[in-house]
Amino acid sequence: MNISYARRRVGAVLAAAALPLSLAAVAPQAWAADAGAPFGPGCASLPKQGPGSPSAMAGQPVATAAAGNPELSTLVAALKQAGLVDTLDRAKDITVFAPTNAAFAKIPKAQLDKVLADKAALTKILTYHVVGSTVDQADLADGSFKTLEGGTLTTGGGGDSYKVNGTAAIVCGDVATSNATVHVVDTVLMPK
Repeated sequence: MNISYARRRVGAVLAAAALPLSLAAVAPQAWAADAGAPFGPGCASLPKQGPGSPSAMAGQPVATAAAGNPELSTLVAALKQAGLVDTLDRAKDITVFAPTNAAFAKIPKAQLDKVLADKAALTKILTYHVVGSTVDQADLADGSFKTLEGGTLTTGGGGDSYKVNGTAAIVCGDVATSNATVHVVDTVLMPK
């Protein structure tokens, strides 16, 4: 009986020693899978699968991916109106600060209709939302980025809470598409 008890104790000790080693072997892989995952309070509203989901968007160019997300339908309509869909879809390694439908709804209707009818003004505003390089969460804490419009965007914050130009909150950031990083924002950014 003492031999059986001793074997069980040795087996339990070996199993206990092996568990941290197996967890250590798995931990880097689990961390790598989470690296670059979308962050922010609005990410919970993304579809879990199908059009507009992070996995679907990752396989599509940015404007096409945005078209699958119901929260970005006003942005997509504006991109079409300005003739920027193909331009953004063909671009490489860009970052788009994408205003939600609610962000566009903050603009008085008469003002929004006027901008939508003026292709030059619309193009200027939309290209102000695009940076010609990759900007991910690690770059947002204290960033300054030149936009395709020619102006500069600034970012600040930490954790899962970041602002653009001190006013627009990133509600869901680091959403990957095949050619861009998307940060969904709650306010339309205006060039200075």
